Amino acid sequence: MSKIAPRLATYQNKYKRIALERGDNGVLVIRLHTDGGSLVWDSLVHDELAYMFADVATDPETKVVVLTGTGDSFCADIDFSSFTLAGPLDWDNSVFEGQRLLNNLLSIRVPVVSAINGPATIHSELGILADIVVASSSTYFQDAAHFPNGIVPGDGVQTAWIHAVGEKRAKYFLLTGQKLTSQEAKDAGAVDEIVAPDQVLSRALEIATGMAEKSMLALRYSREVLNRDIRKTMHDNLGHGLAFEALAALDLG
Repeated sequence: MSKIAPRLATYQNKYKRIALERGDNGVLVIRLHTDGGSLVWDSLVHDELAYMFADVATDPETKVVVLTGTGDSFCADIDFSSFTLAGPLDWDNSVFEGQRLLNNLLSIRVPVVSAINGPATIHSELGILADIVVASSSTYFQDAAHFPNGIVPGDGVQTAWIHAVGEKRAKYFLLTGQKLTSQEAKDAGAVDEIVAPDQVLSRALEIATGMAEKSMLALRYSREVLNRDIRKTMHDNLGHGLAFEALAALDLG
């Protein structure tokens, strides 16, 4: 086992928007938050996730990952004012980190279970890209940040939703601002289980604990074979989509 690969102790307290805790069974819980409450998407969490997922992906001691939010929502608000996109270097950094964010999430070598604890209307792709998606009955999905605000949905949300529900349904969802209840998302194929809000994390942990009983190589190689196609698709499409999102944003003034 590598002696220089990151261990949890080296990055556990590194991030302001991300709480990290791993049990003795190797299950790592990633909990997104803003000052201890429900996550408000901002430039800081955009940057932090791009690097945190790389830390998790290269930590040899994690056996399963659980990704969840805090409070009553997974991520339902955004602070547009936190993003400074005044010139080419700003956009270059945004595109660079946007690619790292999802490609590093998909590069995690072990299974990922998402516990979507409430509305996911900003960067909902983070939850639905998990291998197993558990959603609370209070959850609904929407892409509120992009096309409803005249912004191209090109930062990977399009690839994730096409992968989850098919191209036709994804286009309607992304271009109309449609809200999908957890049941509608399950019927469409994006959600695997729906439970009561107070049970969503415990159910995700139950699934993750069962998986963590398997050998490390069974976990790693199952993740590899089951995600090969979406990894390639995301890698090939993400830079293209982000470039067009950036170009169209210039027209907003």
